[in-house]
Amino acid sequence: MKKYNSILKYIFITSAALFVTTGCVHDDKYEEPNLDGYQCVADFQANTTLSQLKKKFTENNPAGEAYVFPEDKTPNDSSDDLYIQGYVSSTDETGNIYKTIYIQDALENPTHGFTISVDMVSSYTKFPQGTKIYVKLNGLAVGTYGNVVQLGVKTGAESFANAVSRIPEKKVPQVIFRSCTTRGEIKPKLITLAEMKNNEDLIGCLVQLDNVEFDSRTLCSNYAPNGQTVDRGIGQGWNAQTKKYLATAVVRNSGYASFANQTLPAGKGTLKGIFSKFNSTYQMYINKVSDVDLEGDKNGNGKDEEHFPRLDGIEENPCKFSSANLTAKTVADVEQLAGSLAPGSLVQITGDYYLKAQVVANDETGNLFKYVYVEDATGGIKVNINKADLFLDNRFKLGKDLNIKLKGLYIRNVNGELQLGSNDSSSAVGYRIKEEDIYQYLFDSNAPARPVVATEKTISQLTAADVGRWIKIKDLQFINGDLGKTYADGTSTSNRTLEDCSGNKITLRTSGRAVFGLKTASSIEVAGGKGDIYAVLSVYNDTYQLWITQLTDVKMTNPRCDGSIYTPIPVLYSDDFAAGGFSTDWTLVNKAGPSQFWVTSNQGNGSNYYAMMNGYASGNNVNEDWLISKAVSLVGKTKAAVSFTTDVRYNGNALQVYATDNYTGDVTTTNWTQLPATLDTNTGGFGDWVSSGNVDLSAFLGKNVRIAFKYTSTSSAAATWEVDDFKIKGQ
Repeated sequence: MKKYNSILKYIFITSAALFVTTGCVHDDKYEEPNLDGYQCVADFQANTTLSQLKKKFTENNPAGEAYVFPEDKTPNDSSDDLYIQGYVSSTDETGNIYKTIYIQDALENPTHGFTISVDMVSSYTKFPQGTKIYVKLNGLAVGTYGNVVQLGVKTGAESFANAVSRIPEKKVPQVIFRSCTTRGEIKPKLITLAEMKNNEDLIGCLVQLDNVEFDSRTLCSNYAPNGQTVDRGIGQGWNAQTKKYLATAVVRNSGYASFANQTLPAGKGTLKGIFSKFNSTYQMYINKVSDVDLEGDKNGNGKDEEHFPRLDGIEENPCKFSSANLTAKTVADVEQLAGSLAPGSLVQITGDYYLKAQVVANDETGNLFKYVYVEDATGGIKVNINKADLFLDNRFKLGKDLNIKLKGLYIRNVNGELQLGSNDSSSAVGYRIKEEDIYQYLFDSNAPARPVVATEKTISQLTAADVGRWIKIKDLQFINGDLGKTYADGTSTSNRTLEDCSGNKITLRTSGRAVFGLKTASSIEVAGGKGDIYAVLSVYNDTYQLWITQLTDVKMTNPRCDGSIYTPIPVLYSDDFAAGGFSTDWTLVNKAGPSQFWVTSNQGNGSNYYAMMNGYASGNNVNEDWLISKAVSLVGKTKAAVSFTTDVRYNGNALQVYATDNYTGDVTTTNWTQLPATLDTNTGGFGDWVSSGNVDLSAFLGKNVRIAFKYTSTSSAAATWEVDDFKIKGQ
């Protein structure tokens, strides 16, 4: 061990010496990092191998905890220092690799790789690809993330015992040292996708895959959407009978990579990248796009013979749209192709046609799901696509012009609305275009997005020609009965009613899964004023419906039609039962049936508890059970209301809601007033929480009011009723 005593004296070798001895390999189109002034060390033989490092976690560790190496207690004596050495196989210069340094044990034909987690960016400026480095293990820790063993530190803030944190940036110069010797060239190790599972020691190494291609589900999309990290599937080998790849993996791409917005190459060929894994999924990280050789006209003849046909039989680049030999059609033309199509029926388009139209509504907030609306000068139409998060694909960004090859697609009449899609009934509602077929029909125009211009209409002016269009309707308000309600109930899609000042009404449809800003549609109260709404128009059995794509599409800040200014009523008392169990604010009364009472439950609702009553116990039972709130003072108030949400499952009596100002302690002698609350009516499933809206309590102004929920069941039917988000409001 004494031979390590001389290490430190080499750390401060001058930058001049470094400049002379560093021979750099030009890498892609990027400038070589300037290494002047960075510390380096003379070569020495490390005393721990990458294999031994990995075994610190994988062997003799029954508890599965991260292993922490002993601290260096004698800094001036390196006899107890532990070092690994390796060659940097990665570069974060393009931004695709983030706060990670991958190393391997040899420049060529490595046997082991490793992952080092560091809290620093632009590590390539200090440790370029091909650099030999030494890592001092004292005080570091080895653990796992996503079932990949990696090196980091243990801080105590980790969520799991087997996890490690990134090595702090200020600590990196103390534990990672660059060799002063000439940089080498990392030569990728050739493996196959099928060999990955038997070669996990190579995780962290630069590897090469030959005769590989991105699968058809990713064709013509970009490497990654802005700010999003995504997986793009790759395949190798092909089974002509099953029409599936013999082996698959994913290429993991960062939306912050410099090449993120480039279109994925569509052919087959060679791909180089860092071999990695997440849980059971094998994956690759691209260092730079020049490591992906799957497309290109190397012969200069306008063709790409080297990379086509693909393994799956695609003979030429499918992402290069050409209108040659195609007849242009408008949206109106497409709808005419349907003829007099009956609801539920569909017809295939057989002509060599294409449609160019602008994306006017997409699924960015989740209010639309697996479809977009496109529009041209003649009208708009819904395009059903069996893929979520379409907005992340450049083709379907708002305002983009989309080229649609129509031959082979189907027009379907969905409850009176003509829509484009496929004949694939397995894709559920809408007969959506299969994900693996998107590349055949939908093409990016490669033109910049244009502003989406709404067609201004009134409710009474709407016609069938407006269906599918992005429209603007001025001077609308939500009806009084919807004030205090949220845009949607639970996770279901809900109707709210809009009206103009002449009393004309139209439905607004909103999904409870929509996320507007940081809130879901089921947690945002509808706007209380009057104003304009921007939305796409649909139709359902002759009833027009509106769908917004952003909450900012609702611009209702003016006084209502009657001149009043709506302000949400302040909450005087609320209980969402979040902690489980009832506080002393609630009184539980069992008047009939077995000893069954209202309880709180979080079944199917994560950590969110709610009040629940069920009269079924080894059969339906005759029950009468009350849940009564504490008294809340409405003295001095000029307006008051109660609101809550309900969810029902199974057949049975409807829940009854009452109010009183003279609770006697006996439900039979108390004078109750039944309230006309809106309740859930879908007995077929849980989860569709329905808002009651603001239920008027004007009759109890100046008094102390209690609210009661009365549950009843019979020997033939016992529903389960759930209540949540209880609020008494007043001002």
